[in-house]
Amino acid sequence: MSASPTTLAALEQRLLAQPARWLVTGSAGFIGSHLVETLLRLGQTVVGLDNFATGYRRNIDEVRSLLTPEQWQGHRFIEADICDSDACREACSGVDYVLHQAALGSVPRSLANPQATNATNIDGFLNMLVAARDAGVKRFVYAASSSTYGDHQALPKVEDTIGRPLSPYAVTKLVNELYAEVFGRCYGIPSVGLRYFNVFGARQDPEGAYAAVIPRWARALLLGELVTINGDGETSRDFCFVDNAVQANLLAAMSDDPAALNQVYNVAVDDRTTLNRLFEILRDALADIRPDVRQVQAVYTDFRAGDVRHSQADIGKARRLLGYSPSHSLLAGVQVAMPWYVSRFARPGGGT
Repeated sequence: MSASPTTLAALEQRLLAQPARWLVTGSAGFIGSHLVETLLRLGQTVVGLDNFATGYRRNIDEVRSLLTPEQWQGHRFIEADICDSDACREACSGVDYVLHQAALGSVPRSLANPQATNATNIDGFLNMLVAARDAGVKRFVYAASSSTYGDHQALPKVEDTIGRPLSPYAVTKLVNELYAEVFGRCYGIPSVGLRYFNVFGARQDPEGAYAAVIPRWARALLLGELVTINGDGETSRDFCFVDNAVQANLLAAMSDDPAALNQVYNVAVDDRTTLNRLFEILRDALADIRPDVRQVQAVYTDFRAGDVRHSQADIGKARRLLGYSPSHSLLAGVQVAMPWYVSRFARPGGGT
């Protein structure tokens, strides 16, 4: 079926009418905190789990500040690591739906420390699957990754055709899909994997060696720092606003179509933007607030190890089986997200 605002509104009404208990792992992270916020707004009971390895207490605090006290009462937080199987069992107890976002992300991080990436993304993932199985959860939705396509060159990317992994991170995400498929076959655990493509939005970390490109560049432009582009700038990505990822999670969790289960889906907008064009978009979005950024030019450095050259998703499968329809393009998402970066990084008076 094809999604529409009516479809999404019906889903929200269903959630409001039938409150359930949800577990969001990685709930202090970027996507996880948006899932917690949306679910609590819809009157759900939410258990959040995070060890703050890459998430932040400030994200939880921000979500709380955006909700009413009544909405926030539905929240319980567990500070724990998914590598702790006992913690996973505790978190899954009495839960209807699991939205598993916890992971050590980043291709460069996995190249620097493959063992840590493996421990969290494979051992931790298996802990969560076992805990979800034993708790009898209705649905296990997990964050997969576009990195799974590896060295497969054809565009757009279609779920059934992947290449060889190009990084330890990509290996872990492929193993996640294999484990979820086997648990569905062997134990009857209904799962859905969501291959995120370059998700961005408020609360995404702009600092550190592994920061994503959009928040990193927005921060640099606001602070008058250098914007560095890896390679020639013609590398392209399918940038996906976080609201699209939230929508996909809710649709995957609540789907009544048996054919939609035990599948993986691309979560993107089916578009491709070069890094050079992305830089122009961010610069233009800030120009009204900071006119001086119009003159800023990026600097170029070496290509980054483990990165694919081009990425674009075919989202036909998610449209057909989940009713997914992205609500925001890259441009629309940047317009929504930019005030968040401005509020945190613009210097008083607009000076550099």
